[in-house]
Amino acid sequence: ISDENGLHSSRLERITNAGLPGSALVLEITEGVMLDRSSRTRENIGLYREAGLEFAIDDFGTGYSSLSYLQELDVDFIKIDRSFVNGLPEEVDSLSLCQAIIEMAHRLGLRVIAEGVETQGQRDVLVGVGCDYGQGFLFSRSVSPDALLERLGKAEG
Repeated sequence: ISDENGLHSSRLERITNAGLPGSALVLEITEGVMLDRSSRTRENIGLYREAGLEFAIDDFGTGYSSLSYLQELDVDFIKIDRSFVNGLPEEVDSLSLCQAIIEMAHRLGLRVIAEGVETQGQRDVLVGVGCDYGQGFLFSRSVSPDALLERLGKAEG
């Protein structure tokens, strides 16, 4: 998370001007970014933290995840990769992995987002094992920033 040309400062300014509390936004990053020890990266993460933004480790369990990193990283969420969710509710191994990730995260004081939730069955199983949030086509297709603003405007009116 470098800040060439003041990109992060500009983003934070737009968030502030929009009247959004920082806690309304979660930045998804890889554990590689969180483990970057450079002063610039730490400084920029600090700027977002000061603004109240939260962080999620994206695609947890598919990369170079080390459980020891969870003790070092300043994150609020773990995102279960869709590859673990795809087999739900039928595959016992998928359920066991999701359940283990959720329990581990909760014991560490982290919240969990499951990616790739596409069916009611997947949602129901994840809710049943204590998953905090779901993300996927069951809830909404991806939308552009303009479409999101339009939807939010309609929700207020």
